[in-house]
Amino acid sequence: MAVMKVIEILANSEKSWEDATRKAIKQASKSVKGIKSAFVQSQSVVVNDDEITEFRVNLKVTFEVN
Repeated sequence: MAVMKVIEILANSEKSWEDATRKAIKQASKSVKGIKSAFVQSQSVVVNDDEITEFRVNLKVTFEVN
């Protein structure tokens, strides 16, 4: 039996939601080992002068606890 833990991560990107998600996992993996999955809980954007300037994601990241 494996014991899993879930943490919440917020990330942003000027390119896309996918890029924000990749950045979040890459940064989290520096201190959290055994990441098994990520669930995108929500997505949002920042709009300035009628243009999207930032993509944001709120992730639930699941990893195995040893």
